Amino acid sequence: MASYLFSGGRFLDPRKDELQDGISVLVEDGAVKEVSDRPISSGSATRIDLRGRALMPGLIDCHIHIVLTEVNLRLLADVPLTLLAAKGSVAMRAMLYRGFTTLRDTGGADYGMKAAVEQGLFEGPRLFIAGQPLSQTGGHADHRQRTQDREFCACCSGLSWTARVADGQPEVIKATRDELRKGADHIKLMVSGGVASQADPLESLQYRIDEIEAAVDEATRWGSYVCAHAYSAKAIERAVKAGVRTIEHGNLIDPATAQLMAERDAYLVPTLVAYDALKRRGPEYGLSSYSLAKNELVLDAGLRSLEIARAAGVKIGFGSDLLGQLQNDHCNEFIIRREAMSAPDIIRSATLVNAEIIRQEGKLGELVPGAHADLLVVDGDPYRDISVLLGDGRNIPAIMLNGRFMKNAMAASP
Repeated sequence: MASYLFSGGRFLDPRKDELQDGISVLVEDGAVKEVSDRPISSGSATRIDLRGRALMPGLIDCHIHIVLTEVNLRLLADVPLTLLAAKGSVAMRAMLYRGFTTLRDTGGADYGMKAAVEQGLFEGPRLFIAGQPLSQTGGHADHRQRTQDREFCACCSGLSWTARVADGQPEVIKATRDELRKGADHIKLMVSGGVASQADPLESLQYRIDEIEAAVDEATRWGSYVCAHAYSAKAIERAVKAGVRTIEHGNLIDPATAQLMAERDAYLVPTLVAYDALKRRGPEYGLSSYSLAKNELVLDAGLRSLEIARAAGVKIGFGSDLLGQLQNDHCNEFIIRREAMSAPDIIRSATLVNAEIIRQEGKLGELVPGAHADLLVVDGDPYRDISVLLGDGRNIPAIMLNGRFMKNAMAASP
């Protein structure tokens, strides 16, 4: 594998609050070999003059759905899995070119999608997958209409990838074991109502405590963990007390529950851009008035949830949760968070914190010896102007994944 020596630019270490000058980085065999403030000697490396640009680790999105290709999820009932996979591959490629070199899919993508990326059949970021998320009957991911009494067939319906209904400890245990068997890196539970679902109140508390504990026990013994979709403070409290490791969304959290999360070392993965995009563009793609009303509740509480979590010392990850046609709003999450967080903290959430969430500390989220060579070359200083990360990668002339350039427009740059 080719080796590269980057020098002549500015270095973004997410553990620091300012860019560093005079740092050189040597990449060999798909990994970071050396990082030094002194000249690095290499007889075989291709030398790359950054010409003052910033070199930073690739970004990580810890709440994405690459195969939920419609805002109105029920439309997926008429989409064959083959077409869904093709659409997902296009979505992944777009995310990669925005600078996201790693994705944690929290429901939908299966082992086949992950293998297609690893084998070079699809061009996209490295994937960590949940497989089918688990929902109780009538829960957030039970997408059946009120006139239906059967689940969708997995062999023919794209909607089947969005959820798996399991009720009671035996079914939850079996479903958790089965998703892990099929290659899930983590297990996703729906423990409250949600915006996109049409039959459950937002404030509903889903899954009994013993059911949540059963999934957590199974995942933990496998060496994995559980993440949970949850909005209300009570739903979050129940999940965290049952051992859930990451809370997805969490918009309606309160100070006491945030303190509980901090004490239990649970992570929060907000997805504020999803509600902004749904409000502005959801009706265009068939989002119901019922969903729009629920969306208003969580939209208004989004920034406040960040403030509450930060005050309690909760580690905050970075997610987007955009469905289908809304995914081109992806990087607006950086701008929305700017109202409650500093630019360095936002970037830390999309690098260091997310690397912890996916249990890849020292391998992803920072450029240190031994880490995967997932890196970006950026025009500008993201700490001073985080908007340079917007624009579908127009300010990112080079993207490297695992030591291989996926994009390199450096030669065309002044």
